[in-house]
Amino acid sequence: MKMRIRTPPRLLELAGRSLLRDQALTISTLEELPTELFPPLFMEAFSRRHCEALKLMVQAWPFLRLPLGSLMKRPCPETFQAVLDGLDALLTQRVRLRRWKLQVLDLQDVSENFWMVWSEVMAGGCLPNDMWNRKPVQNCPRMRGQQPLTVFIDLCLKNRTLDECLTCLFLWVKQREGLLHLCCKKLKMLGMPFHNIRNILKIVNLDCIQEMEVNCNWTLPILAEFTPYLGQMRNLHRLVLSDVDVSRYISPEKKKEFVTQFTSQFLKLRYLQKLYMNSVSFLEGHLDQLLSCLKTPLKILAITNCVLLESDLRHLSQCPSIGQLNTLDLRGVRLANVSLVPLQVLLEKVAGTLEYLDLDDCGIVDSQVNTILPALSRCFELTTFSFCGNPISMATLENLLCHTIRLNNLCLELYPAPRESYDADGTLCRSRFAQLGAELMGRVRDLREPKRILFCTDYCSRCGNRSFYDLELDQCCC
Repeated sequence: MKMRIRTPPRLLELAGRSLLRDQALTISTLEELPTELFPPLFMEAFSRRHCEALKLMVQAWPFLRLPLGSLMKRPCPETFQAVLDGLDALLTQRVRLRRWKLQVLDLQDVSENFWMVWSEVMAGGCLPNDMWNRKPVQNCPRMRGQQPLTVFIDLCLKNRTLDECLTCLFLWVKQREGLLHLCCKKLKMLGMPFHNIRNILKIVNLDCIQEMEVNCNWTLPILAEFTPYLGQMRNLHRLVLSDVDVSRYISPEKKKEFVTQFTSQFLKLRYLQKLYMNSVSFLEGHLDQLLSCLKTPLKILAITNCVLLESDLRHLSQCPSIGQLNTLDLRGVRLANVSLVPLQVLLEKVAGTLEYLDLDDCGIVDSQVNTILPALSRCFELTTFSFCGNPISMATLENLLCHTIRLNNLCLELYPAPRESYDADGTLCRSRFAQLGAELMGRVRDLREPKRILFCTDYCSRCGNRSFYDLELDQCCC
């Protein structure tokens, strides 16, 4: 019986580097190379910018996917173009291969460095082909059986124009329509002008997008231009929308029309679970239009730094899609002059699932706190509760702490410094705050053993930070 002798991985790697150095690579040579030699050889060619070798290696790539994204921390346009040229030869069938396995070009910036993992296991003599043959098809609902090649990418559009590599990619994709599928799972728009964004949205397959963040200081008319694209993102799970302003020149009728155009798109987002809206001025008096279009239960709802009417809160408490929330964030929503009965009803509805509650800087005063205490005391799944920036007295704060006695899952609690910590002009008296903080901490420990509890001041007018009291006073930066 003949024994099969495997060449040591290190010798294989040296042999491959010799081929690169001597520029002796051909398609025929590559097809004869052991599969396990490809990743280290590709890394060598990519780092040393052997463009002709890269073209050939892409054509003969023996795995289902090529995870290029983790090699492009500092992208080189020349090497990236060489990869695209190699793919072109496959897509246009200019080369004849005995094997063609490549189905996915992965440009996502993954945290796991596949290439270094491969090098480490090569050194140990273990050759795990499976990690290169995983097909991420579940992220891309329309690709099955339609395109010979799928390109995965996460996009962050934070500059006015695209960098050279992205410009090259989008031009390449546009010119090869029908030959490949561009799938973007995560899309961030953080400053690029909308006319440039629109050109990109026309190329990307929108129903692949699962997470999207928009923070471009748009006005309501620009948001209305974007809404048809939003409606095509039918697999969207997470939406973040920030800084949308209503121009003072828009009539109430036109505002309602724009809001209706936007909110009606949510009827098509049947997988939406996480919704974040920050500093979105058109919600005031129109929250019911948005809520009525939600078709699935939300897990996370964050409406922050927005103006809401009491009627908006009432509609929120009555919405069927918020009954299973595990996160409710209303930071910066001014509630000082409205009834908190709708908030009480909302807390009662989500008491069995709510894990995170943030009511920072809502302007809630003593007379309002008692309204929500019974419902709050029944949120037994709560792990984080933040109530900073609300001007309440020492007595009200003690009452609030008593109502959290039975919330055994609480891991982090943040409360405001009592109103008695400030002078008549609103200036913090640090010694008085330290004294009251120590008293409150002692009373809490008489009632229960908190895991992590902090008392927080208002924001400092000079440095913009809060001071915290735990076991001692933490000074702000100034």
